[in-house]
Amino acid sequence: MVRKVKKKKSVINLFVTFPLMVVIVVLVYNSVVTTGNQPIFKKEYDDRAASVPSLKIEPDPSVSISSDKLKSPNAILIRLTDDTILMQKNSEEKIYPASLTKMMTAIVAIENLPDLKEEIKLTNSTFQGLYEADASLAGFQPGEQIKAIDLLYGVLLPSGAECCVALADRIAGSEQNFVKIMNQKAADLGMANTRFENATGLHDGNHYTTVKDLAILLSYALQNDTFREIYTSSRHSTQPTNKQASFSSNSSSLRIRPSTPPASKHPGGITFYNTLFEELGNQNIVGGEILGGKTGYTAEAGLCLASLAKVDKQEYILISAGAKGDPYTEQYNITDALAVYNSIRK
Repeated sequence: MVRKVKKKKSVINLFVTFPLMVVIVVLVYNSVVTTGNQPIFKKEYDDRAASVPSLKIEPDPSVSISSDKLKSPNAILIRLTDDTILMQKNSEEKIYPASLTKMMTAIVAIENLPDLKEEIKLTNSTFQGLYEADASLAGFQPGEQIKAIDLLYGVLLPSGAECCVALADRIAGSEQNFVKIMNQKAADLGMANTRFENATGLHDGNHYTTVKDLAILLSYALQNDTFREIYTSSRHSTQPTNKQASFSSNSSSLRIRPSTPPASKHPGGITFYNTLFEELGNQNIVGGEILGGKTGYTAEAGLCLASLAKVDKQEYILISAGAKGDPYTEQYNITDALAVYNSIRK
């Protein structure tokens, strides 16, 4: 008799519990559906309405040059209006990006700086290891206070490593912490074959990418008005800086070494020149124009270039890497860009 009562209670409990579970499931489901378009976690970056590029392949007969004719072993040509790959050569092969890294440094800095007019002080630690590595520098000195916007120009035009480190320290407290943001941004953009170890592009065996990933990065970054303005500038003069510095530089030089004689301030500011346009000189595209770009070089990376051009009212980006030579030989990264853009039938 007792067993029958217990069994009856179990049946009653089952009938009560099951509908209750159904109600809970429905409520949870409705909550998920209702909030489905809301982020569960706050995004770390403000993408400023920029869309993540989704590259698609569409070989274009209007591009007459064969990729085999290029001096660069790795290259990719993208039509920017629809992110279509028109030509590629070993585009998913691992490369060392050298100073093309600074495109990521710049866009991450732009998206994370609350005020581009903010002044950032450069210290002795900003320059630690840069002289020894023979890094390319913009010409600033320890002790100077520089507007963030001028540092960004220093990153992309003369390829200033001290500008990268100063921005990284300001935003993340250290270059190492800033690199974590760079790698997260790469993941967010779908740059699956990219890993950064520093903000400057100085060689590291674990610091690598592909020209395809760099094309995704540049296509995204060019949607940002500040990045595009800097990237397409041929020159920029900074605001005056009057702080006494413990080290000096020749402001007309793009590279500084420890042997630089002591001494000066920059009361008149510094004028930067885009390294691409310096190498390009009077050369350009027939029926078009190279609008901007970023050069890169290390002994391990070879000659690299990320460029933006307009041909017959269409915009294109070309990323190339690994060309033989150095800053003192023929610039095959530049000649490859001219050859590719000139091969696009108008």
